[in-house]
Amino acid sequence: MVTTSVEFDPFSEQFYAYPYEIYRRMREEAPVYYNAEHDFYALTRHEDVAAAFKDHGTYTSTRGVDLGMIKSGEPPQKSIIFMDPPDHRHMRSLLSRAFTPRAVQSQRDTVVELVRKYLSAADPARFDVVRDFSAPFPVEVITRMAGVPEEFRQQVRVWMDVSLHREPGQMEMTEAGMRAIDAESAFYYELVQKRRAEPRDDMISTLIAAEIEREYGEMSSLDDEEIAGFATLLGGAGAETVTKLVGTAAAVFARNPDQWQKLLDDRGKVPQAVEELLRYEGPVQYNVRCTLKEVTLHGVTIPAGKPVFLIGASANRDSDAFTDADTFDIDRDRSEALNVALGYGIHSCLGAALARLETAIALEHLLDFMPRYEVDWDGCERVTMQNVAGWSKLPVRVLP
Repeated sequence: MVTTSVEFDPFSEQFYAYPYEIYRRMREEAPVYYNAEHDFYALTRHEDVAAAFKDHGTYTSTRGVDLGMIKSGEPPQKSIIFMDPPDHRHMRSLLSRAFTPRAVQSQRDTVVELVRKYLSAADPARFDVVRDFSAPFPVEVITRMAGVPEEFRQQVRVWMDVSLHREPGQMEMTEAGMRAIDAESAFYYELVQKRRAEPRDDMISTLIAAEIEREYGEMSSLDDEEIAGFATLLGGAGAETVTKLVGTAAAVFARNPDQWQKLLDDRGKVPQAVEELLRYEGPVQYNVRCTLKEVTLHGVTIPAGKPVFLIGASANRDSDAFTDADTFDIDRDRSEALNVALGYGIHSCLGAALARLETAIALEHLLDFMPRYEVDWDGCERVTMQNVAGWSKLPVRVLP
């Protein structure tokens, strides 16, 4: 094993603050990194991360997708993110119907309505891009799709934020986080039962009525636990991704005003700006898998049964994959390499197209709301969360 002085601790203050220099050193000095304290490995180069995302025969999701879960040895709940084929294939085939291109585009008016709602209530002199805007609107979109009553939609975001929060040095979920997960799971389980008794035109009701292919070709309905598990995942992933990405956009563009000017000059560049934001500083830092068998990379052998961090955020900054990888450039050549910000292979994000649509619409409206702005950096706060990076506070002042 290559000796290196670089330290990668996904629960450290240094990691939460800004991990990209750590990633660079890992790619150069320890492309297969080993953390002896927590007994895990990490892959950081684009080629290795992309290959691992696709190799579910070596890197499984069935034992959990975060370090604490895998180390606990307890089987995870019923959810698509904890499945490998053939179960995963059957479940994804069913759930992907909710995110067809037509289904995603049908949400455009809802997204525009909610974006305008929150921006119209914002004070340009004291505008927190996250708290006043990017935190509340995405969860409204995804929970409305699922069928969550209006009075509970913001509560879903609170539950997810609490469950993902980690104090520096803390690997396990907090007691408050466990209570939040229990409350959210119970809420969705009860909602599924209500929809069984009284179906409506929403995603949960659709899943109740659907059938899925099981082992040996048997067809059966989803049970309440399976539907509640997917709804919980959907509410969290659908809210957190866009919340963090839009907040990050305000920070990244403030540091790269020439790129913001490009958007002001040409709104047609908004979709490519979304792609570059995902690549440059995406909300998902890593996914954790567990090895089913021994694998050797770059002269390092990873034994079977070990947690492996697939660090997509590092892969997207790999200079062997992207020209000037540490430069934020919305005009970047997208054909150079695959953007793995929202996963790759069978576990690529189901709601990726919806997340891109929401972020693009948010950017278009922010260009109108704050064509010139300055960030109060002293008032900014980063989140300290499991897997997710971004801002919890990002106050700005709109300039005349």
